[in-house]
Formats: sequence, C-alpha cells, structure tokens
Amino acid sequence: MADIREAIREYLTTELLNDPHYPMTFDEPLISSGLIDSFSLVDIALWVEGAYGLHIDDTELTADNFDTVNQLAAHIEANQG
Repeated sequence: MADIREAIREYLTTELLNDPHYPMTFDEPLISSGLIDSFSLVDIALWVEGAYGLHIDDTELTADNFDTVNQLAAHIEANQG
C-alpha cells in the first residue's frame, strides 16, 4: 500500500496543488480542510481509473470516502482484482 499512497500523494501535490514539494501526510484532511476542493474529486477519480483500472461510481465521490490519501489508497486496494 505504500507505493499506492506515494503515487496518490505525488499526483495530488503535482497535478492538483501544483506544488510537488508540499509536505502532504497520508492522514492529512484534503477536502474537509479546504486543501483540495470537492470539484477535484472528479479529477482524482479519473486519475485512479486510468492509473489502476478501477471504476469509481459517482455516489462514492464524497469527502467521507476520499478525504485522505490513506482513505483513497484503501479504496483502491479493496477494489483491485
């Protein structure tokens, strides 16, 4: 799971925050803290689908499910074949 978390952190800091040196932790609240807006959930879902071949249903795209890198990584791992 460490590799997945690192890949997620790299994507978020580089592509969404435009700051690859941002010291994001795996448990840092992303959406509820305002670091990433809720509209970015769609971008995250598209990236996950492309990078990991998973489908994320629109109903799953909530801050409750994907507010931290750890939550997103756990979802990916739970849904990989």
